[in-house]
Amino acid sequence: MKTIIVGIGGMTNGGKSTLAARLHQRIVNSCLIAQDVYFKEDSVVPVDSNGFKQYDVLDALYMEEMLEHVELWRRDPESYMTQKGLMTTQESSPGSKVFVLIVEGFLIFNYRPLNSLYDKKYFLEIPYDICKMRRSTRLYNPPDPPGYFDGHVWPMYLKNRQEMEAMMSDIVFLDGLTEKGQLLNSVYKDVMKLVEELKGKTMLSPLTAHFIHFFF
Repeated sequence: MKTIIVGIGGMTNGGKSTLAARLHQRIVNSCLIAQDVYFKEDSVVPVDSNGFKQYDVLDALYMEEMLEHVELWRRDPESYMTQKGLMTTQESSPGSKVFVLIVEGFLIFNYRPLNSLYDKKYFLEIPYDICKMRRSTRLYNPPDPPGYFDGHVWPMYLKNRQEMEAMMSDIVFLDGLTEKGQLLNSVYKDVMKLVEELKGKTMLSPLTAHFIHFFF
């Protein structure tokens, strides 16, 4: 059984959730774990000196629980998908099935225990003015208070991005303003290339692999 973990990170309203969902729909034997599901209750999220709730920090998330779910998938992706009500395909060659986990979120590359697990890493970014405009049209619960974007969201994005880049150097940065279909096709082809490579490896019998190693 072969597995691939794809990380899709990005700034708020940059298009990461849309890309991750569409990628999941397109790739067979795939599963999606979204970071937003792991937010802590509003009552326990800390408040800064300006009265802004600190949602854009790892402490606002149940990251240990998220990591636990990723590990459950790694141990037995087929069983995990069955429990989630997701269908898996039948492969003509035994052992050639490749499972893909898509991990999506704004801080997925800032949590060190996850960083070593990704096989592919993508980060969507958009300009400040577009990000602020999109954020202003989106409804949150609780809603953003006045000045929240400039007083908390954007400064924390810059801080978190700096920390992320200090921890990881092989992230592929994507333009979030690229047409959605084009963006999906680009990432899909990149991931499927790895899927096909893994499938090719599983199709080699031990005897064939021995001869390849002997002659080359």
